[in-house]
Amino acid sequence: MRTQLLVATLVVAVAASGSAADLTKGTPDIKSISAMTFGPNGLLFLGDSAGATIFAIDTGDTKPAGNKELNIEKLETKISDILGGGPARITDMKVNPASGNVFISVARGTGAGVPALVKVTRDGTITPVLLKDIPFASVKIPNPATGGAKGPPAVITQMAFVDGKLFVAGLSSEQFASTLRVIPFPFKEADKGTGIEIFHGAHGKLETHAPIRTFVPYKIGDEEHIMAAYTCTPLVKIPVRELKPGAKVKGITIAELGNRNNPLDMILYTKGGKDYILMANSARGVMKIPTTDFAKAEPITTRPSTETAGVKYETIKELTDVMQLDKLDDGHALILLKNGDLKTVPLP
Repeated sequence: MRTQLLVATLVVAVAASGSAADLTKGTPDIKSISAMTFGPNGLLFLGDSAGATIFAIDTGDTKPAGNKELNIEKLETKISDILGGGPARITDMKVNPASGNVFISVARGTGAGVPALVKVTRDGTITPVLLKDIPFASVKIPNPATGGAKGPPAVITQMAFVDGKLFVAGLSSEQFASTLRVIPFPFKEADKGTGIEIFHGAHGKLETHAPIRTFVPYKIGDEEHIMAAYTCTPLVKIPVRELKPGAKVKGITIAELGNRNNPLDMILYTKGGKDYILMANSARGVMKIPTTDFAKAEPITTRPSTETAGVKYETIKELTDVMQLDKLDDGHALILLKNGDLKTVPLP
């Protein structure tokens, strides 16, 4: 079983030790927080798309905080008040497996905003996380995508830390803009990365420039894969063994989950002895996708005659307007709703 990761550029960071001893006290120059994931012992990775940088910070949050459910109305408003007022748009939400507390990144103000980080404890207390004079390390991403008429680039869209590896997804300036990189931790430097190509059934063509929007690492048989979702909404499996610097890899599209839709977030969980992916979407609700057929699924290589094709899924009608989700514990998910409410719900 694995946890989260991905986008168009995937970064794989191999952790040699992953401890606070690998960090230096100082003030990180964080320009944005577009994605987060946790490593061991409260180590939090922050993806800064605006600065094309990945930061690792020691949160010091390692004490178990209990198993109380979290239900907070108008969380964005409460965060805004705590940070001094003004708009506070949530950009990512992650549960710290070391403590059970929740870390939320926000952009303060209008436009791209100023990055900030808060912690929500299991009793509902919200506190700012200081990003000054803290133990941290950082690494610059080479050849990042640059902005254009459609706004800032998706240099880093999602990340996941699994078995000593940090996977980071985003867009590069290479011919295959959808890229996966391998970045050693403790940080030294990032390589050119691996270009990713997919067949997008809804568009009826091969694509190399669309970013992976969300993903989870998952073991199919004996082989590790990245299960990645793209806009409009192909589900693609990418063998981890093929992610080598400078290589170009073709992902295998195993499902078309419906067009005119943007996948927002994805988690992996087990229920009744079976594994499932739970994915939130902009226009198609929350999908529960069994992993049973991932190994034998036929690749989609031509435009399907129907709107959806390949691996089947179930829409969870009870869950609507979900913008962010993460696994809270073995039986529950934590969801952030469009109206700003934070809720604990049973895993379906």
